[in-house]
Amino acid sequence: MGTFQKNAGNEAKIQAEARYDGKWVLQTNLADEPPIIALAYKERWMVETMFRTMKSIPETRPIYHKCDETIRGHVFCSFLALLLKRALEQRLEAKGERWEWAEIVRGLDNLHEVEAVFQGKRFVLRSQVLGHAHKAFMAAGVALPPTLREQA
Repeated sequence: MGTFQKNAGNEAKIQAEARYDGKWVLQTNLADEPPIIALAYKERWMVETMFRTMKSIPETRPIYHKCDETIRGHVFCSFLALLLKRALEQRLEAKGERWEWAEIVRGLDNLHEVEAVFQGKRFVLRSQVLGHAHKAFMAAGVALPPTLREQA
C-alpha cells in the first residue's frame, strides 16, 4: 500500500511537470530580451559541441603546452576558428544552401596547389574543388584562382 501511494504521488508530480515538456528554462541576471538570451545560450551550446568535436579529431590531440603564451595562442586560434566556422555557416544559411560541414572540410583538405616549371616558365596548378567546398568559397565571397596560372 505504501508503494502505491508513493507511485501515485510521483504520477501526480509527473502530470504537473508535463506542462514543461518540450520547453527549456533559462535563469539569468542579464536584462536583455528573452530571444537574445535564448540565442546566446544556443550559440554557447554550439561552441561547446564544436570543442567536443575538435577534441575527438585525432590530429588535434593531444596538444601539450608548457608556456602561458602558447596556451593563450592555442585557445585564441581555436576560438577564431569557431568564429570563422559560425560566420561561414551563417552565410551559407543566408544563401539557402544545403551543406554538410564534413563535406566542406573534406573538400578543403583535398584542395592543393603544385608549382611546376615548363619551358623556363613557372606555373601553378590548382586541384579540383571537391564536395561542398565550392559552396563555402562562394558564401565567403572568395574567388578561387584559375586551375592553371602562370607565376611571375
